[in-house]
Amino acid sequence: MKVVVIGGVAAGPKTASRIRRLYDTADVTVVEKGEFLSYAGCGLPYYISGMVDCQEALRSTPTGAVRDGVFFRNVKDVHVMNHTEATAIDRENKRVTLKLESGETKNLDYDKLVLATGANSFIPPIPGVELENIYNLKDIHDADAIKETLAKHQALNAVIVGGGLIGVEVAEAFHEMGCRITVVEFLPNILPMMDPEMATLVEGHFEAHGVRIKTSTKVTAFEGNGKVEKVITDQGEIPADIVIMAVGVRPATQLAIDAGLEIGPTRAIAVNDRMQTSDPNIFAAGDCAEKTNIITGKPCYVPLGSTANKEGRVAANTICEVPDSFPGVLGSAICKIFDFSVGRTGLGEKEARDAGYDVVTCQAPAPDKPHFIPSAKLLYLKLIADRKTRKLLGAQATGMGVVDRRIDIAATAITTGMTVDQFAQLDLSYAPPFSPAMDNILAAANILRNKMDGHMEGISPSEVCAMLEEGKSFTFLDVRTPDELEQMRIEGAVHIPLGAVRRRMDELDKTKPVVAFCKISLRGYEAALILKQAGFTDVKVMDGGILMWPGELIRD
Repeated sequence: MKVVVIGGVAAGPKTASRIRRLYDTADVTVVEKGEFLSYAGCGLPYYISGMVDCQEALRSTPTGAVRDGVFFRNVKDVHVMNHTEATAIDRENKRVTLKLESGETKNLDYDKLVLATGANSFIPPIPGVELENIYNLKDIHDADAIKETLAKHQALNAVIVGGGLIGVEVAEAFHEMGCRITVVEFLPNILPMMDPEMATLVEGHFEAHGVRIKTSTKVTAFEGNGKVEKVITDQGEIPADIVIMAVGVRPATQLAIDAGLEIGPTRAIAVNDRMQTSDPNIFAAGDCAEKTNIITGKPCYVPLGSTANKEGRVAANTICEVPDSFPGVLGSAICKIFDFSVGRTGLGEKEARDAGYDVVTCQAPAPDKPHFIPSAKLLYLKLIADRKTRKLLGAQATGMGVVDRRIDIAATAITTGMTVDQFAQLDLSYAPPFSPAMDNILAAANILRNKMDGHMEGISPSEVCAMLEEGKSFTFLDVRTPDELEQMRIEGAVHIPLGAVRRRMDELDKTKPVVAFCKISLRGYEAALILKQAGFTDVKVMDGGILMWPGELIRD
C-alpha cells in the first residue's frame, strides 16, 4: 500500500508514524513544502521569549532526538521529501504532482492520500503591510526573524495586531524581552474565545504589567521609511519598531479545491468522522480539516495542535482498517498570560443563546485551595448550562489559581453529556494542598442548581452596572464587613454587614428591587434568602460579587 502524506508539521507525521506501526509493509512518503518537520508550533512564543532556548528543542523527542528526515527514515521507516511542494492531485489516476526544490516536477502515485496542509496566517490588505519588521508567526523561520530583530535593538516599541491566542502569547514573550507593547484588537475584547466579563479580567491583568490594550480599534495603515515606524488606527497613531500580525489563520485548502474535493461551510475541507474527504481514498487532518462541535453537531473550525494529532491517528487507523472515529471538538483551549492562566471549553454564553439553548450562567470567583493554605490563589470561574435539559454547556476560567484542572474536568463532563446535578456530585480527589473540600467547579455547579431550582435569582455584574448608569431605582446591598468596605467599595451601594441584615432590614424599602452582593456573593446569597423569608419579593444576587465588578471601584 502506497500512502502519500502532504504536510509534515503535526497531523502529517502523526498519520505517517501510526500507519507504519500498524502496517509494516506500507510505503509511506511525507511531502513537506518547508524545511522543518514535526515541530511544536505552539511553542514558538516561548522560543521568542527565551523560555525555550533553541529551536531544536521544538523539533525534538522527549529523549532529545531531532525529528528530521533522517530520524523519520531510520526510526519510523518513513520517506520524507521536504522543500517539496504538492501542486496538483490527479484523483482519477491516484497521482500527486510535486515541485522539487530544484524546480523540476515529479509525479508520485498513491493508494491513499492524506492532506495535512495546515493553515495560513491571514494578512489583511492594509496599506504598508509589506514594510520591514512586520511579521506573522507561522513557523520557525518567522520566530528566528523576530528574535533577530529583537536582538538588534533595546526598548523596542512592539505592536501586536490581534488579541487572540497567538497575539496574547506573543505579548507576554515581548514583555520578557523588555519591549513596550500595545495590543490592538478590532473587537470589543481581546481573547474572543472568552465571554466579555472574563476577557475584561485578562485585559486588566495585562495592563497591570504595563501592556497597553486597545480594543474596538481598527488598524488603517502602517507607515515608515522602508521599515515600519508607526501604526495608524482609527483611534490615533502608535509608534512601532516591530509589528506582529496575529489576526488569525485560514485553512490551507487550495490543493483540495483544485482537486474538486468538498469544502465545508467553515472554508475547511469537509471530512467524515473517519477523516475521509468526499473522495474515500483521500483523507484530511489537522488545521486544513473542518471539525464538528460535539454539543451542537454543527461544523466549526478550531485549529489546534492537540486536535491535529488526534485526527492524524484516526486517519491512520481508518487507512489501516482499524475501527476508529473522531467525535469532534469542544473548542477547549488554554493559555498563560504572566501569572494568569486563561482557559475555556464548550460553548460561551452568546454561542449557547445563538444555538437556541435556554441559557443559565454563574460567575464564581474563589481561592483554588482553602484560604489557610499559603499557595492558595484566586480563580475566576464561569459556567454555562441549559435550563431545559440541565446539561452543562460550557466553562471558562482565569486567574492565578489552577485553571487547567477545572477546565479539563468540565470538558469531560460536557463530552459525556452530564447534567449540572451529576457534575456537582463528581467524586474529585481532595486534600487541602490541592483544592477546597467543595472544589471551585463543583461549587459553581451548585450555584447553577440553585438558580435552576428557584432558590436563587442571579444577575450579572455588567447588568447591575448598566442599571446604575441608567439611573434605575433599586437597592444595591453590600453585605461585606466594614474592614472590607474600607479596602474597596462601589459608589451607590448600601452597606449592611450580613450579621446585621435581620435586625436592620427595616432600613430597606420593600417596594424596591434589591441586588445583594459581597466579595464573591456567597454572603450575598445568604442575605437574599434572609430578605425573601422576610417578605421581600424582588431580590437578586450579583454573580461573582465585587471581584467580578466591571465598573470603577472606590479605594481608600
